[in-house]
Amino acid sequence: MWIKVAFSTNRRQPRSWGPSRIVNRIGGAIFLAALLILSDNPLVAKDAVKYEDLWSLKPIARPAVPANVTSSPIPIDAFIAQACREKKLTPVGPAEKLTWLRRVSLDLIGLPPSVEEQQAFLDDPSASAMDKVVERLLASEQHGVRYGRHWLDVLRYSDLDENMPVSPGIHLWRDWVITAINRDLPYDEFARAQIFGNRAAKRRIVSFAGHLTPVEPRPEDLFALGFLARGATSKANSDQQLAMSAVETISSAFLGMTVGCAKCHDHFYDPIKQVDYYSMKALFDPLVLRKVDLATTEQVFAHGRAVDDYEARLQTLTDAMRKFIQPYYARLYEERLSALPKDAQAAIRKPEKERNADEQKIADDYHPILRIDPPKIKEIMPPDEVKQYEEQLKQLNALKPPEPLPEFWTAEEDAKRAVETNYVLITGDPTRPKLSQPVPPGFPFAQTPPEFREGRRQTFVDWLTAPENPLFARVAVNRIWLWHFGAGLHASASDFGALGGKPVHPQLLDWLASEFIAHKYSMKWLHRLIVTSDTYRRASSGPTELEAANRRIDPDNQMFWKFPLRRLEAEPIRDALLQVAGRLDATLGGKSFDAVKADTSNRRTAFMSRGYRSFQDVMPDYLQTFDAEDGRAVCPRRNHTVTAPQALFTMNSELADDVSARFAERLKKDSRGDLAAAVMLGYRMALGRLPSTMELAKALDYLQGDLGRVKDFAWLLLNLDEFMYVR
Repeated sequence: MWIKVAFSTNRRQPRSWGPSRIVNRIGGAIFLAALLILSDNPLVAKDAVKYEDLWSLKPIARPAVPANVTSSPIPIDAFIAQACREKKLTPVGPAEKLTWLRRVSLDLIGLPPSVEEQQAFLDDPSASAMDKVVERLLASEQHGVRYGRHWLDVLRYSDLDENMPVSPGIHLWRDWVITAINRDLPYDEFARAQIFGNRAAKRRIVSFAGHLTPVEPRPEDLFALGFLARGATSKANSDQQLAMSAVETISSAFLGMTVGCAKCHDHFYDPIKQVDYYSMKALFDPLVLRKVDLATTEQVFAHGRAVDDYEARLQTLTDAMRKFIQPYYARLYEERLSALPKDAQAAIRKPEKERNADEQKIADDYHPILRIDPPKIKEIMPPDEVKQYEEQLKQLNALKPPEPLPEFWTAEEDAKRAVETNYVLITGDPTRPKLSQPVPPGFPFAQTPPEFREGRRQTFVDWLTAPENPLFARVAVNRIWLWHFGAGLHASASDFGALGGKPVHPQLLDWLASEFIAHKYSMKWLHRLIVTSDTYRRASSGPTELEAANRRIDPDNQMFWKFPLRRLEAEPIRDALLQVAGRLDATLGGKSFDAVKADTSNRRTAFMSRGYRSFQDVMPDYLQTFDAEDGRAVCPRRNHTVTAPQALFTMNSELADDVSARFAERLKKDSRGDLAAAVMLGYRMALGRLPSTMELAKALDYLQGDLGRVKDFAWLLLNLDEFMYVR
């Protein structure tokens, strides 16, 4: 059960919170009491489906591909054609070549095609022209940036989060995800590395001499464990959030189940008991955080020298500032101290070492009153000294400490915690274990009780990624389909339970899942299959009469009789702006850049810092405006709002103005002053197509032969809906 809570502050989007989180936030004693009463009420679970009745838990059976329904050789098209035929729908025809090229480029790498790429595609008449484009895009390192961002939404990546101790170095987990996707790491290994820290399915290998040798983790898989470490809210993990976060994120991301709903009570609708939640939590209870120093010897010594230099410089500037302000500070301090009661003055005037406990408490209580802030000192300075004070203050503020040495926080098992007894927690509170209800490690949905012969996480991840697990492959292929089409074959990407309903295309879902397994969980194989299908190649609109007839039958396009028109997400919009301006820095990896105060970076937006703190704005306005997530909750699908601030960004922001100017200069230079050529080039660069005859005429009429108006024309192109939408 999930409850929607809408925030009206800080411009954050509505989020889905479980009942226990709402209790923790609003202190709802009545709500809590109701849950406790309900948890002991046998009527609570009367509507919960049984394990054997839930469609998503049934074994995957590879269905036969419908025959004689399409000329396409790709089975996806056969299943969709059969569904359209049954609904008496007529699919629209294929999109134009350049429309498909822009669509697939933005889809697979998050960047529009260059003019050169457009022309090469138009000049290639071969039957394999589309296949060549797809192979080029899948081979690009920018593919990992695009789909890494999709997966990081699901896995709750955040650069900064309130009370998250692992922020230093967390970007290395993000970089691991991007690299894994670029290398086409099989999906089962992708999950295994992040949950267990070892991508290998085999624990031991037999050498040529017959010896059993354990398979060591790949060194880079250390960074995959940032997935688990990210869930901790304190270095000591005293609140057990590391384990709870692991349960809730893994169940949602990899199993498509809302196991988190069972934290406080048995699941209302799905076959998940409260004891199942805590048995699954017991898999991760032994985990603790460990800091890994990544600096080389040379870096350590260099850092030490830099710290010495910084501290010496800081001491010099501080001493000079103290000497300069001392007369004014002493004057203000004495004025405030003299206004206090006599007993307080006496206690405060005593040296700290001579005060008794009561006197020290008096001094501590009055400290905020006696503290002299710099603005107050500046107010009583003579005008001729204010300038000197500001100069010294400027030097102090300009002095920055050396960057900290590189480090990374990982999660590892603690031997002492591994032998502790685990309990059900009353209302999910770690300080209130239900001592009468100990729980062994385990997990729901396993058909037979697990045997933990090789460790808790090892056993769990083996079951999770096994071909026999009906949820693992189904959830993955549905997510990837959703990212291509904006809608899944099953509507609720992270809820394959009773409330999620049943899939619209169950046979296609199971065929894709079975083939995904057969192709060794290759995500690039799945991308290739989808984007080369006729279903994906369809136009986003068709003849008026055809569309009207289809909408009467299938207004939501659930049968995919056309390609769905979709607004781009925050990342590809900004990246496309930087690309047309010739500013884009496509370098991969490294620390995220901060864009809260000003967006001055040319890096891809996937590397823009994001997160949440109640006392500090760490989520840039741009990301909030375009519905990006801050990483506090699993995000299976972003909101796609259409709001005034979005239009105002492309109309009035500093970035949009700079891009328009740079874009215009490119057009004037590359067209050599030919306005007609500049217009055609502008359409190609911004929209991925040539203008129609009418569009060209209107643009030339607007320019009136004046090269000075090219910037305004460039601005107009960037403010067309077509720039922000993929069709």
